[in-house]
Amino acid sequence: MSPVHEVLAALATGTVEVVDLTAPLSADTPTLVLPEPFSNLIDFSLEEVSAYNEPGPYWKHHNIHTGEHIGTHIDAPIHWISGREGKDVAQLDPARLVGPAVVLDFTKETEADPDFLVDVAHLVAWQEEHGAFPANAWLLFRTGWEQYGHDQQAFLNLDENGSHTPGFTAECAQWMAQELKISGIGVETVGIDAGNAATLNPPFPVHYFLLGADKYGITSLKNLAKLPTHGAMIVVAPLPIVGGTGAPARVMALIQK
Repeated sequence: MSPVHEVLAALATGTVEVVDLTAPLSADTPTLVLPEPFSNLIDFSLEEVSAYNEPGPYWKHHNIHTGEHIGTHIDAPIHWISGREGKDVAQLDPARLVGPAVVLDFTKETEADPDFLVDVAHLVAWQEEHGAFPANAWLLFRTGWEQYGHDQQAFLNLDENGSHTPGFTAECAQWMAQELKISGIGVETVGIDAGNAATLNPPFPVHYFLLGADKYGITSLKNLAKLPTHGAMIVVAPLPIVGGTGAPARVMALIQK
């Protein structure tokens, strides 16, 4: 039996389970809010074109209106100035959108401090305990933030001092970009950087270093608690928008039940 047939057989018997890591996409999906003078993307909405009526008697369909970076989505290299000569979302290598998933759990740290930043030492300690990150892996950072996904205010956690959501130090972002042979990272928050990442040097360092190094980021993930620490396979399926800086994506994991 070929490896593909083995996976199909395991899916058929239920020994391998598919876990959906995607947040539902609707007009209620929490979205990033940039301060003035910066411009924001439009939120997601549906526009009815027909619904089994005169404009379309046998069918129902909609126009969709959305920004590229809304809900569970992927950031392509050209999203950031450091990757401006890189790939758009339609050019991403499909082989890098499927690979090993590694889940790193920082829920306790984030409960104690919503501004918690993952540093290089955290990732080194993880590897000392579990082994090196696999090549082509996606590092998925669990912080418990998905619990706020139904509430825009709680999800962004905004006050007069900015947005308070977890992320990464600039040193960690640079280290992941330059030292790890990974395809990308995934987070539960609205963006791949911390809420107050504009105050870091450089600003928004995960965007700057990872996208500049042809690595990718996915946001607004859910159900990471259902995945093992390692041993799962991730499938990231964005819309292949030509010229797109990012796209909504369906993200799934295959795990041994």
